[in-house]
Parts: sequence; C-alpha cells; structure tokens
Amino acid sequence: MRIRDDFSATRHTTFSAEHDASTTQRVAQAYDRWAKTYDSQDNHTRDLDAVILRTHGPSIRGRAVLELGCGTGKNTEWLAANCRTVTALDVSEGMLAAAGARVSAAHVSFVRHDLLNPWPVTDGAMDLVVGNLVLEHIQDLAPMFRECARVLRRGGKMFLSELHPARQLRGAQAHFTDVSTGDVVYVPAFTHTISEYVNSAISAGFTLRHMGEWLEEPQLQQVPPRLLTLQFVRTT
Repeated sequence: MRIRDDFSATRHTTFSAEHDASTTQRVAQAYDRWAKTYDSQDNHTRDLDAVILRTHGPSIRGRAVLELGCGTGKNTEWLAANCRTVTALDVSEGMLAAAGARVSAAHVSFVRHDLLNPWPVTDGAMDLVVGNLVLEHIQDLAPMFRECARVLRRGGKMFLSELHPARQLRGAQAHFTDVSTGDVVYVPAFTHTISEYVNSAISAGFTLRHMGEWLEEPQLQQVPPRLLTLQFVRTT
C-alpha cells in the first residue's frame, strides 16, 4: 500500500490564521508513539466510536468518501468494504503505516496531510466526509468546515464523531500509556462547545440533520455522554 506524503510540501500553505505548526507536530508525534498499541490498549472512546459509525452513521454504499484522521484504519477498513472510493488523511506517519498494513484495497488512498492546510481533493469530488475523534485537536474549526463544503458536492453529507464537550470539561482528553517508557502521554486538544460545532458548520453552508449523544452503558446515571455525533448536509 503506497502512502502519499503531502505533509512537508504543504506545511507552509495553511488557510487558518490560528494555525500553530508546533501543535500539529506535537499531535503527530504523540500519535506516532501511540500507533503500535492504539488498537490493543483498552479504549472505550475508540470502541464506541466504531460502533456508532457502523450502526447510526450515514449511508455509505457506493459513495466517494473522504476520511479525516483515519488513524490505524479502524474505520477505513469498514468504509472500504462499502464505499466506491476512500481517501484517508492523517498527520501521523505511524498511524498511516498501521492503516496501510490493514487496508490494501486499490480504491483506498492514504495521504499524510495536515488538515489545517488545503486538502488534496478536487472541489465537489466527495459524496461524504467522515471525521472521527479528530476535531478536538483543531483549534480553529471554521476553515475545517469550509474545506468540507468545498470538497463535497451539493447535497453531500458530513458525519462527525467527537469526544463530548461535557467529558472534556471534566478533564477527559485523548491519552495513552507509552509501554516503552511507562509515560502517560496526553495528545494536545481543544474544547469546543456543541454550538461552536453547529454554528461553524451552518456558516459554511451546512444544515444539521441529526445530533446524537452516546454512552457505552446507557443505563448509567449521573454520567455525561462519551461521544457527540453530528450529521450535516451541504445545502448551499
């Protein structure tokens, strides 16, 4: 599986005024360290995200899909089995290496790319954009939603699954234990409110179709949702 590296070539062409290259590097380095154990360590957020995408996500059969933050390919593998084409972006070399080893289908392309640089996708080329557990690492959401609108055809859909803001406000953040050192590593993250997600999308020309708040054990009381999902359609 060939993985294209656009990271170095595009790192100075950012479309975000708030882009911080050092934060991007720290996110990439953290996920590089996490890549070897990401799929094997206990991770309720990762597991719930996979279940929700498969059971409550948008229709994907026959679609051209852009996946943001593909990681180790946990969702790419499922997308590839159902979609016409998948273009999967991630900033981490380690994660992409794992994803490339997992998914070898000819209609899947992996690209190393900083999401705060213009995406390597033609205008209106995609039917669906899927982003799972990625926007918490992005400070400025507005350019992200504008790029989503640019690459989607009119009527195209966007599905986002993120760590719920209520969890973040209680201190939750993507983290892992580096088994080689024993260090607990926290991946740089930013807290966004639900209204920030929704209003940024509306400003970019999207209409909200569905919102979900998810917990792996729905019967639990006094526990905030683990995940927030948002489904939008490009209407302008």
